[in-house]
Amino acid sequence: MSFAPSEKVLGMKVRLERFMDEHIYPVEHAYYEFVEDQNNLWQYPPFFEKLKSKAREAGIWNWFLPREYEPWSPGLTNLEFAPLMEVMAQVFWAQEVFNCSAPDRGNMEVLSKYGTPEQQEQWLKPLLNGEIRSAYAMTEPQVASSDATNMELAIVRDGDQYVLNGRKWWITGVLGERCKVMLVMGKSNPDAERHSQHSTILVPVDTPGFQIVRSLKAFGSYHSPGGEGELVFEDVRVPKGNLILGEGRGFEIAQGRLGPGRFQYAMMFVGMAQRCLDLMCQRAGERVAFGETLIKKTSIQHEIARSRCDIEQCRLLVLAAADKMDREGPKGARDSISMVKIVAPQMCQTVTDRAIQAFGGKGVSNDTPIQHVFLTSRFCRIADGPDEVHMSQLGRWTQRDAVARGVK
Repeated sequence: MSFAPSEKVLGMKVRLERFMDEHIYPVEHAYYEFVEDQNNLWQYPPFFEKLKSKAREAGIWNWFLPREYEPWSPGLTNLEFAPLMEVMAQVFWAQEVFNCSAPDRGNMEVLSKYGTPEQQEQWLKPLLNGEIRSAYAMTEPQVASSDATNMELAIVRDGDQYVLNGRKWWITGVLGERCKVMLVMGKSNPDAERHSQHSTILVPVDTPGFQIVRSLKAFGSYHSPGGEGELVFEDVRVPKGNLILGEGRGFEIAQGRLGPGRFQYAMMFVGMAQRCLDLMCQRAGERVAFGETLIKKTSIQHEIARSRCDIEQCRLLVLAAADKMDREGPKGARDSISMVKIVAPQMCQTVTDRAIQAFGGKGVSNDTPIQHVFLTSRFCRIADGPDEVHMSQLGRWTQRDAVARGVK
């Protein structure tokens, strides 16, 4: 089995790397300086829209959307997109420049696959054009949201409308000035079978009764310009036409949305870890301690070697998951999706921890992107399902399959 990229993908990768070198890396530090200034909360740097325009003109736009989502897709498979995502992710915020960032990625996939023509016209097209951003409201403060069937926000039919009441929190991107719509998951059919009780519905952020009650800090950061919000829905009314796919289909949508998303951000962690390893290698060749460069010290050599092995193992696992998704779909690849969700964030956290140690005090400062990568990888061991949930699922599936094969 070969995961070697095609000539088409190699050409796209060259274009992407050139764009990164010319437009992204030169302003990487300026981006963080702007968004971490509390005077600029929820705002984008003045150069950001120009970068998006240049990316679109260069044809580096919406590459994430798999081939099966045509006519909205640019026509790549998951396996073809994987090495491109790795390059984009070497500067974390660059994904949005190319309109390939979460939570919009997953929301665009949902609307491409399940949306009505009216929903696609009103919300999908502006998202694909990069004119607006969106949020996905699933997690709730009062229940263990790692179990999607726990959601309690009420979605009740009232004539030609649905009425929403409840709370959500850790909703990524909702505080950003460009966020205009949310995909909200809630309980619409409480008496139905457990996996058919929930629905997903579109809620514009300017709907009466919707309120952002606070912005949440993660590791002391507001994560501006998108942020993480705690939300309240009090008698929020939206038209029945905002319901996606139908009543009781929310769990199905959530699983369909989160599966590809977990693969995409697993490849993101490969890219971020590779960047940190590259920086660590550069540092080891330049920094002198006790009369010699760090690379001459056996401990540093070993940390670099371990990191290369860890990254390469994870890269191959993610490529295998992408290939399986292309062949069997998210349901057929669910074991591989769980594996990359378990492995990739932890791998990235481990590699960045080694890089921090090699950099010393500079490694925990804003002078390099390493500390941003470390915090993101740690945060994402909880987001989209914690490690423990995926390991429990994978353990059960593995035991079942072993018994079904017959143990010799």
